[in-house]
Amino acid sequence: MANDQVIQLDFWPSMYGMRLRIALAEKEIKYEYRDEDLRNKSPLLLQMNPIHKKIPVLIHNGKPICESIIGVEYIDEVWKDKAPLLPSDPYERAQARFWADYIDKKLYATGSKIYTATGDEQEAGKKDFVEILKVLEGALGEKPYYGGDNFGFGDIALIGFYCWFHAYEVYGNFSIEAECPNLVAWAKRCMQRDSVAKTLPDQHKIIEFVKILREKLGLE
Repeated sequence: MANDQVIQLDFWPSMYGMRLRIALAEKEIKYEYRDEDLRNKSPLLLQMNPIHKKIPVLIHNGKPICESIIGVEYIDEVWKDKAPLLPSDPYERAQARFWADYIDKKLYATGSKIYTATGDEQEAGKKDFVEILKVLEGALGEKPYYGGDNFGFGDIALIGFYCWFHAYEVYGNFSIEAECPNLVAWAKRCMQRDSVAKTLPDQHKIIEFVKILREKLGLE
């Protein structure tokens, strides 16, 4: 597959796009990264994802793969000779998919209330967010990674949120490490990997991004 053409349409703060970037880095796949202006989406993005018109989109030899978790599975299946991301055991594979689905259904919408809402709605969002993180911390248990001893699918599904933790803490006035110390220790362990450290933007860049977003919402 030396002649593969791989393009990723993305937006730099997207924790979903980070999943694909980390997976491609784990597999050592060369690709072209294109950052999208989501207020003025490119013709290529609209062509490649006509249903949702969203990033990220992985384009492999001209064929689009939409939705980040589906993209990570695709990467693992196509480039299967290096750094397997999903477990080989069917039950463990199902569990990894379950937690990725849980993250997708729960974390972003709840977390965004912390910096886009005020008053009781914000407090409720913060409470729910912490409860979700505690569930995820419980799923991790004493394991170094979600898949056990090896970094993989479950870790990739969640780790992109880590660079947003500081923004949640600043605008929610709480400490994630105080609430979920084992989860933060896991995140720091993941950050020791080049694939993660070179993908996640600096947390202060995320803070600046959120500040601009709040200004647009009239909250600053």
